[in-house]
Amino acid sequence: MDQHTQMTPRAAWMLTLAAAAILMITMGARLTTGLFVSPINTSTGLGIVSISFAMAVGQFMWGASQPIFGAIADKHGPGKVIVAGAILLAGGTALTPFVDSQWGLIMAMGILSAAGAGAGSFSILIGATAQRLPAERRAFASGFINAGGSFGQFVFAPLMQAIINTAGWVAAMLTMAATTLLTIPLAWPLRRKRAPAVQAAADPSHIGLKQQLKIAMRDPSYLLLHAGFFTCGFHIAFLVTHLPGEVALCSLPAGVSATALALIGLFNIAGSLTAGALSSRMRMKYLLAGMYGSRAVLIVIYLLAPKTEWTFYVFAAALGFTWLATVPPTAGLVGKLFGMRYLATLFGLTLLSHQIGGFFGAWLGGLAFANFGNYEWMWYADIALALAAAIANLPIRESALAPRAVAA
Repeated sequence: MDQHTQMTPRAAWMLTLAAAAILMITMGARLTTGLFVSPINTSTGLGIVSISFAMAVGQFMWGASQPIFGAIADKHGPGKVIVAGAILLAGGTALTPFVDSQWGLIMAMGILSAAGAGAGSFSILIGATAQRLPAERRAFASGFINAGGSFGQFVFAPLMQAIINTAGWVAAMLTMAATTLLTIPLAWPLRRKRAPAVQAAADPSHIGLKQQLKIAMRDPSYLLLHAGFFTCGFHIAFLVTHLPGEVALCSLPAGVSATALALIGLFNIAGSLTAGALSSRMRMKYLLAGMYGSRAVLIVIYLLAPKTEWTFYVFAAALGFTWLATVPPTAGLVGKLFGMRYLATLFGLTLLSHQIGGFFGAWLGGLAFANFGNYEWMWYADIALALAAAIANLPIRESALAPRAVAA
């Protein structure tokens, strides 16, 4: 009897809830950074381009750290990785209010905070749970954990904005730093390495990580997943960083952007759970293509609509349904293609592509504003990339669902 069948329903729930709670905190810290762009600029005078670049470095570092931490977690277990990440995330966040140069901001927000958040993010948490749960629980657990990240955005966006308004951005940043340390006790259910029997079941061929990476990087389906996820990262980083600026251009109060970010998180809870459930009932490549295509349609509608508070709220709610709902089917496809053994590493690499897109989304948004005074060209780029991502997912190699799976 292996560890999968030995795990009780209560233990499975504790594992899933702990992972979701960790992601709630780390993603809450990551997805509210845009609220601090204007206060940091006012305090330091660094300018929107310099601050956007520092945040763009953070987008890249968050992605680059995940395959590295994923490989460590695959070998030594995720518990220590999550604890180390909490220390980095808290330290970088606490350091941010005390830097006054672009290089200092890059070090604090772009490297320390981002790497720490990456150690407690999707690839490590979804990989760790997928390797420990029975196959029939994995899709739901992936969606549930992903919903935890969205709930973090829903909770922390209005909370940070309220603290900024009442006590200042420094107090808000230090509050966030202290909160991120809560991920340390939450890592307890994930502290152990997998049993050798589970390792063998997850990797019956016993191939090494280096060989697995060579196989994956030659697989067209895996590369197409990267291409689609690049677009997802571009879109999300642009909005997280520059939505407050877009709201300000429309002469609306700062609270509108905080409410919109919270609505994105709230509706993505439903979207993530739906994506997790549908991932076991339909081909995941079609699910991804549909989500990317819907984003292009939503942006066109947003550009044509009058820019009122309710336009932002409706746009945020509709967009939020697919916001990070791309994660469960993407992780599921990686698992289908290559198995569970190196899922944290291989999915971490797809998240690196996601965050390379995120680097350009955050940085080019700042350049667009500095050169044109608005974000119009960024919206056009979003539409084009979303359509390309929808098309790129269609040729991915994915077997048809078995009749029993459909019935279930």
